[in-house]
Formats: sequence, C-alpha cells, structure tokens
Amino acid sequence: MNSGKDHDTNSGVGRDTDSGTDRDTHSDRDRDTNSGTDHDANSAMDYDGHCAEIFHQADLLASCLTEQATDLTTTVPSCPDWNLAQLLRHLGETHRWVENLVRTRATEPPPDTALRVLPRDTDRPPAEVAAWLTEGARLLADTLRSSGPDAEIWTPLPSGSPRFFARRMAHETVMHRADATLTLGRDFTVDRRVALDTLDEWMELGSLPQMFDYHPDRRELLGPGRTLHFHATNTPPEAAADWIVDLTGDTLAWRRTQEPAAVSVRAPLTDLLLLIYGRVPADNDTFEITGDAELLEFWLARVLFG
Repeated sequence: MNSGKDHDTNSGVGRDTDSGTDRDTHSDRDRDTNSGTDHDANSAMDYDGHCAEIFHQADLLASCLTEQATDLTTTVPSCPDWNLAQLLRHLGETHRWVENLVRTRATEPPPDTALRVLPRDTDRPPAEVAAWLTEGARLLADTLRSSGPDAEIWTPLPSGSPRFFARRMAHETVMHRADATLTLGRDFTVDRRVALDTLDEWMELGSLPQMFDYHPDRRELLGPGRTLHFHATNTPPEAAADWIVDLTGDTLAWRRTQEPAAVSVRAPLTDLLLLIYGRVPADNDTFEITGDAELLEFWLARVLFG
C-alpha cells in the first residue's frame, strides 16, 4: 500500500494535548495541537483511536500543504520515485480503496490501480488536494466506525476484520505525513502513544512468518548472536520504549524489553520511528550506535517496507 517504504499490505495497510514529555518532537514545528481525551502514553491504541488518528493525521498533513506555497512537483526524498502530488494521490486513493473494501464487506481485494499508477503532473492547487485528502480520510474513518471492528472482510494479513485496516491506515497516514513534512523542510512531531503503536505494528508485521514468502532474502538476516536493541531516550520508564529485534532463531522476532544486544541504537522516539521506517539514515549524530553497526545497516537494508 505504499511506495517501497512500507510492508506491502495489499499483497501480504488521540491528538496531542501535552507540551511536555507526552510529546515526542523531531523539532518545534508542525505540532500536533488538537485537544482530545487524555490517555496514558504507554496504553495501547484502540479501534476508535485508530479511526480518529486517520483523519487527524490527514488533517495535519493538509494543513502543512496550505500554510505556505507548496510545489507539488517536488521530489519526495524518502520516496524518491514520487513527487508530492504522487505521494498525496497514493495516500488519498489508498484511503478510498480501503473505505470501499470495508463498506462493501469485500471478500477479495478490489482493483488497486488508482493507488499504484500515479501520474507525476498535477493541475490541482495544493488547497484542492488538501481538501480531497481530508475528505477521503474522513470518509474512511466514518465507514470504519459504522462497520465496527469485528465485521468479516478480506485483509491481506491475518485479521479478517476492520481492526487491521484501522490500525494500518492510521500508521500509513502518520508515515506519509512524515514524508510530506520532511519534503517541505519542516520538522515532524507525533504524539508519543501514536509513535509507540506505529513502531509496535511495524515490528509485528515484519515478524510474521509469511513475510519470508514475500521477501525470501530476509532469511539472510538470521544467524547466531544477531540481536538489535532500540531505545527511545526522551521517554519516561513507564513508556517501556525499548525494542529488541531477535534474529537468532528460525524466524524474525521482537519484544518490548531492555537487554544487551549485538548492536544498540539510542535516539529520541520520533527519530527511531523515522529510522526504522526507512525515512532517515543511521549515519548522523542523532543516533548513538554501539556495537555491530554493520548488522544494523544490514537489517535496515533488508527490512525496508516494500
């Protein structure tokens, strides 16, 4: 469902009210400022939270497009095959594709040409594109709420219910907002609870055994002593913001814990999110890397979403 940076989920996709530690910032701008229900930052996001986040993230992205003059032909560095117009069309068409699937209770995937075949040119002004994007996100969120989390539908990976798409689309929208925000030279921020859930989903999807069917070369990651530890430096202990990736067994595995590893990466939570999703490289001063840096680079190269 994405541009080569996401797990291919078509084959097999709360608002921040706190200016202190509950917000993880990649900088001081593009802040998530909508007020809403307060939740513990380490609590898992629920179905309603995912539905709300789809629209909220699309709304933040739309605001980014209309706050300044935006050239939609600008290349997106984190998705270099696309320009901004293609990125936004992909996201908006994906929202509509999923909405149709959920609304019709589809038992097989509908055609997805519109979200994959993306013209580079655009004759639509940024404000019009922004309105179209938020319209699709709102429609999707409303349809997911109407269907409820337990309706029986087709999903590309184990689930068979709208729960899969609510979570996947929330995070898809988060990461494409990051793509657009960074392309425009702005700084990306995200609510801590959303960032934690986005990273957890990435780990869960990437560790599914069937990922070897889609990406046989990932078996090359497995080997004795191959473990990676990621620690978010700007979170309180109760956030439990530590991930271990364990490549020592027969499958890729992960767990939320702090323990010694062959390579350890320490950085603010948003930066870890951008690194693991392949949006920024590891070779900058943001990341404190100790241990086997070559293992880190090998793992990052193999697990790029796509």
